[in-house]
Amino acid sequence: MQLDEVRHGLEAFIADEIGAQARLGSLAESDGHAGLTFLFEIVDGARTLPYVIKLPPRGVRRSGNTDVYRQAPLLRALHADGLPVPDVPWAWEHEDNPWFGLPFIIMERLPGHTFFVWDPAAGVSRDPADCERYWTDCVTTLARLHAFDWQRHLPDWEAPMELEREITRWERIYAQAPEPAWARAAAATERALLDSMPAALPFGLFHGDYQPGNCLYQDGSLVGVIDWELSGIGAQLLDLGWLLMVADAAIWTPGWMPVNPLPLARVRALYAAGRGEDFDHVDWFHALANYRLASIACLNVKLHRTGKRHDPIWEHNGRSVLPMYERALALVAGA
Repeated sequence: MQLDEVRHGLEAFIADEIGAQARLGSLAESDGHAGLTFLFEIVDGARTLPYVIKLPPRGVRRSGNTDVYRQAPLLRALHADGLPVPDVPWAWEHEDNPWFGLPFIIMERLPGHTFFVWDPAAGVSRDPADCERYWTDCVTTLARLHAFDWQRHLPDWEAPMELEREITRWERIYAQAPEPAWARAAAATERALLDSMPAALPFGLFHGDYQPGNCLYQDGSLVGVIDWELSGIGAQLLDLGWLLMVADAAIWTPGWMPVNPLPLARVRALYAAGRGEDFDHVDWFHALANYRLASIACLNVKLHRTGKRHDPIWEHNGRSVLPMYERALALVAGA
């Protein structure tokens, strides 16, 4: 969807749903994930209110991360429970709306900045004390999110994800690796994970891409968690493993190292303190995270190199594909 289409849709939406006294202010495209993401403002009298709208691409089957509407009940439930996520004042589940002809959600736009750990944006502090707070708040907030009572608040939101499926679903992704050695390493890692698969506890809500780059910080403190496209119900240690993988200097290459990560043992300790329990099998989930990101890189590096989706970041990640699979195998062997 082009910017002008979104502009016309929002102008009509504001007139219909808010009133003639309100108007569309600024509008800009943002970095989305599976869908289309735009930042905009509603000017209503003396108030200027910032929002985010997410829409799916046209012609794509609505499933999983391309079903943007599924985030609406989740974010509303989390927000109502006092957790740091944006509220969703408007959402439309089906295509039969007069504004966009697509499902959409409109979220409040929270203040603050993200902390993309490999290459923080200009103006984001790299001071070790500030970075320590970014990482610490990220871990402790994860423990709070995992304590969310999904069975009470979202019992029918999502079919639980079986852990075996979380391993095998990446086969068709890593099969597209541009380098045969990557696909061979992926298959070996998949077999090792399946052969050592633990009981998937604790079980509940997971984010799916939890790291400081998907958190918002203001005045040094975490104020929001965003980008819930990959969320689901399943093994929550997926998120802890992912955070450990992001912080793990063993897999990253010079020039693409995470900025001032906490030691891995401290990440685990902070999470355990927040949950009131130290969990088994954390190393296995750390290995799974390496396998997941390396497999995702197999596809995205191919798309970048063939010119189908220009994104130089994946060349950085591509240099870590084999180290990630090797690290996963070592973690499984030692788990």
